[in-house]
Amino acid sequence: MAEVLLPSLIDGLLLGFVYGIAAMGLSLIWGVMNVINLAHGPIIALGMFGVYLSFSYLGLNPYLALILVAIGGLLAGVVIYAVAVHRVLNAPHLSTLLATFSVNMIIIGLGTAAFSVSPYNVDYSLGSASLGSIRVPVSRLAAALAAIIVTALLYLFLYRSRPGKYIRAVANNRGAAELMGIPSARVLALSFGLGTMLAALAGGLIATFFPITILSGGGYELRSFVIVVLGGLGNPLGALIGGLILGTLEGVIPVFTITTWVPVFEFVLFVLILLVRPSGLLGRRT
Repeated sequence: MAEVLLPSLIDGLLLGFVYGIAAMGLSLIWGVMNVINLAHGPIIALGMFGVYLSFSYLGLNPYLALILVAIGGLLAGVVIYAVAVHRVLNAPHLSTLLATFSVNMIIIGLGTAAFSVSPYNVDYSLGSASLGSIRVPVSRLAAALAAIIVTALLYLFLYRSRPGKYIRAVANNRGAAELMGIPSARVLALSFGLGTMLAALAGGLIATFFPITILSGGGYELRSFVIVVLGGLGNPLGALIGGLILGTLEGVIPVFTITTWVPVFEFVLFVLILLVRPSGLLGRRT
């Protein structure tokens, strides 16, 4: 049993880092502006296709293509905020849900027209590495390392840079931040752009080791909701830890039962956390 369990555990943990940065984008947007971004899944899919197209048609290394994906995700997020979210930000929550869901449907519609729903694959391999007696795909290790670097850079940005401090100020009290001269509209646009960039980066990393379709982001969006509830809404660090927990579950559960039971266990955990500790494992008790 140990010969199977340990490789599965390591595989799940490595994937959990990628899940974590995907959920971090969702958590950041919620934490700053109390908006649940229903366009999260299609944005992840756009990140996947950004890497695929850059590799297949421009000949870029998939990991260098992530730089383009990050820039594109940031710009796309700012545009989505300006066009679809800004005007309904202070409206009832249903308005922002409908606005982001509309963006969701637009991206899926355009993506389906351009790529159909056929699977695509980034034909690039880094081989495998030995960790003792265990062999691990280097692409998983590279994705986990990239996720750790992105998390560290996000932390430094939020806690060491002036725009990051503005974001935290607006998240804590938008009215007081505006009285202190902080341009909240630009800060909110930047926050939405950063959240979108994280989702796109996660999609780009996923494309380096899984086949992709334009609908692939939907499953990762559902996982992101589970993760942010685990770690606490609005808590980026909690999102990373929640991603590791979910990745561990996805790695370990198939060792004991069939793979189709994995989503069942995930969403049972989702409901239990909502019932027992709605603020999340790292959130404050209410």
